[in-house]
Amino acid sequence: MAENLKKTETQVVMARSVASRWVRRVAKAEYRVRIMFGSKDLRNLPNLLRSFRDGKVAIKGLSPIGDLGVREDFDALEVWSGDHDAMSLLSKWAEARGFETSGVW
Repeated sequence: MAENLKKTETQVVMARSVASRWVRRVAKAEYRVRIMFGSKDLRNLPNLLRSFRDGKVAIKGLSPIGDLGVREDFDALEVWSGDHDAMSLLSKWAEARGFETSGVW
């Protein structure tokens, strides 16, 4: 009985160490910005940002962000990427057009 328990403990420790190495290898930093709904109309902004990501639309002053994610919530639009500088520029771009943002986090 004690031998089976020790074997199980060893397996769990090994599984944790393998999982830990995998997470460290795969994980990367991700930066987010929330663009709030307010007096400005956000109806076309999600599609604009998706087209920008896909290279179908160019936005003056911004370089394409290939890993840009876009999600619509009930009160805001959330965008994220692994590129901190690009997210800062996108946040400034939205604020210059009258949108309220959460800033990069």
